[in-house]
Amino acid sequence: TLPLTGSASPGYNKLGDAMKAYFNYVNDNGGVYGRKITLVIKNDEYLPNLAVAKTNELILKDKVFALVGALGTANHQAVANAVGLGRRGIPDLFINTGFSGFANPKQYPTTFTVLPSYAMEAKIMAQFIKENYAGKKLGLIYQDDEFGSDALKGFAQAGIKFDVTVPYASGSQSQTTAPTWISKLSAGGAEVVVMFGVTSASGLALATAGALKYTPKWILGSVGGDATTLRALGVPPAVLTGQIGLSPVPSPADTTDEYVKLFQEVNAKYNNNVAFDNNVLAGMNTAMLTVQALRAAGKNPTRKSLIAAMKTKGSTFVSSALVPLNYSATSNVGFNGYWFGQYDSTGVMKPLATGVVAYTTDSGTGPVVKSTFKRPAMPAKGLPTNS
Repeated sequence: TLPLTGSASPGYNKLGDAMKAYFNYVNDNGGVYGRKITLVIKNDEYLPNLAVAKTNELILKDKVFALVGALGTANHQAVANAVGLGRRGIPDLFINTGFSGFANPKQYPTTFTVLPSYAMEAKIMAQFIKENYAGKKLGLIYQDDEFGSDALKGFAQAGIKFDVTVPYASGSQSQTTAPTWISKLSAGGAEVVVMFGVTSASGLALATAGALKYTPKWILGSVGGDATTLRALGVPPAVLTGQIGLSPVPSPADTTDEYVKLFQEVNAKYNNNVAFDNNVLAGMNTAMLTVQALRAAGKNPTRKSLIAAMKTKGSTFVSSALVPLNYSATSNVGFNGYWFGQYDSTGVMKPLATGVVAYTTDSGTGPVVKSTFKRPAMPAKGLPTNS
């Protein structure tokens, strides 16, 4: 399930079609051991109760083999617990949330995240702040649920204290609430502001700051920093230019990257050539990982063999990401790091002057280190051949 409509839908409503486009590309090239992949998408509007209802429909009515690419922390906590995914042995792959709790295979044995945990992201952001903005007054806007609290844990672990904090309830972001956020940050003198929320909230914060002539340095969280979506939400180019973002995957504008080039071609042929952005790239990247998981599960896959494949072979799956996957018998977390970039006047997030430098860490007390990961070459024509 995904938010196809509702307050959190901008940008994220492109994920499902992007996944379907890549699956159709694979289907047209032989499928997975001759089988074709069918993706069924339900609209949960970013509402936990609706996510539970729609997931039950997928399992009981549509008879899906596995779940893949669902989005949202609160949504998916409700789904995993109310639907009983682990108890029922239903594979729950590559979910789009960084809630660190999902990385625990004892509590969520069949759920695998694709994103780094939000605690990891916060620790990596903290390191960047220490290196680049030491002594500056810091502000933080965050979604006040497990999404944001996970980030707070990461910042605390890294020893970062914010001078001004602005929590907001999930779904409360609006033209009415955003000015109160900005007024509080401005009154508190925040010079560097971290935005840890969904893209619709990031857009409101930036657009409102521009309108109120508040000009801090912004650091946008990975799930709330897609430039195409921010511009569509009315963020002026002058406000976005020079701000900082981070991502585990390459810039969607980097046509020298072989994965980006392939996904753009798939997007043109199978996805109506929609504006190619982080969301489209992420959706296709998830679909490529899914194909590898299905192949690794064997020519006659079962739910049990699919879950086993994730644990034993998941760390070897190739993707566009510039950081490694961390699936194992003891970890259900996907990527473990990010690279930082700066938005230019066209809205493209480009590497800093130091180039693409990825940082990795864990969700606990481990240090933040520069990654030595070397991304494997893309399989021929972007079609996995693993087993």
